[in-house]
Amino acid sequence: MNKSDLINEVAKVVSTKKEAQSAVDCVVSSITNAMKKGEDVVLTGFGTFKVVNRKARKGRNPNTGEEIAIKAAKAPKFTPGKALKESLN
Repeated sequence: MNKSDLINEVAKVVSTKKEAQSAVDCVVSSITNAMKKGEDVVLTGFGTFKVVNRKARKGRNPNTGEEIAIKAAKAPKFTPGKALKESLN
């Protein structure tokens, strides 16, 4: 499922596709903005979106085998909730 498919599913519940697109865009931007601030986003039963700090490390260029330095970075992480895990099994 991609974003368009998600919008079509939401449009089945709300009155128009335009409202569905606004709703999906609002949810995505709200999650993104909260994570930019370093906040966790907890959707009970679904999961938790959080930001993790990756340390600087050394890696290898797969083409040449040359060792390279990889800078420290922030990365998004999603941890599924109990209800989501149980619904898949």
